[in-house]
Amino acid sequence: MRLKLRELAAPVSLLVAACAHPSSMPAGHDHAMPTAVMASTGDDTTIAPGATTAMARLERSPRHGEWVTIRTDAQTGDSLRAWVVYPQRSTKAPVVVVVHEIFGLSTWIRSVADQLAAEGFIAIAPDFLTGKIPLAATDTVGMQQAVAAIRTLDPAVVQRQIDAAAAYAMALPAAAPRYGVVGFCWGGGVSFAHAVHAPTLGAAVVYYGTSPASAELASVRAPVLGLYGENDARVDATIPPADSAMRALGRSYTHEIFPGAGHGFLRGQDQMNGANLAAAKRAWPMTVQFFRSNLER
Repeated sequence: MRLKLRELAAPVSLLVAACAHPSSMPAGHDHAMPTAVMASTGDDTTIAPGATTAMARLERSPRHGEWVTIRTDAQTGDSLRAWVVYPQRSTKAPVVVVVHEIFGLSTWIRSVADQLAAEGFIAIAPDFLTGKIPLAATDTVGMQQAVAAIRTLDPAVVQRQIDAAAAYAMALPAAAPRYGVVGFCWGGGVSFAHAVHAPTLGAAVVYYGTSPASAELASVRAPVLGLYGENDARVDATIPPADSAMRALGRSYTHEIFPGAGHGFLRGQDQMNGANLAAAKRAWPMTVQFFRSNLER
């Protein structure tokens, strides 16, 4: 992959723990990942990679990726670092904002953005830990440090940063003026929350993230796709109330629970004795089709 700035090398870590939720969530929302690992079955390049193959996929990518800095507050001078990947297409591309999990803007998240670009979208992955964890340490920072950093984030600021990232990407010459958002674990909850926050959002995809409170869902306008593992009771318990509320409001909320899969199944494709890989192979095409249906004109 060609880089505008020198890429900071860091090893790809195995998925050893799940996400935490922002500071507005209670501490009991932390969730430990299953540790059973199966032998690798190879890398399916038609879907986003798992954590163990992410770096290799990035190194082989023919697409252009670059680091950018986005001004998020003119008064305070606050800025946000983000990774942008461009598709290889002759027409203008819709934008997908990729919201990272507890691990920050890791190599794995950048590989997910690269795969979205392979599917024809301009993918932008903001680093919500900009200024809190050095970029070079993102792949190796300990879980407790990452959880602590995530808990310092103001959910309202995170939503404004997504707004800024989407606006930046949609203003690019190669971009169409439409965007979606996809998030994973902590980022999955943020993605659903962005559907509450942003009336101009085109589509939201939630990978194993908790749903907003039912009372907040009246402002949702964009269709939402939720993708969950069966062995993720804490997150899955938030699906039924969201489903009932969205139905009552006449909003679109499609959700799928994959048998045998655990929390973090897209990243941890070599876990859960094949169930995570099977879930990833079903979930990724659903994600791509959902964005194409709602963002392409």
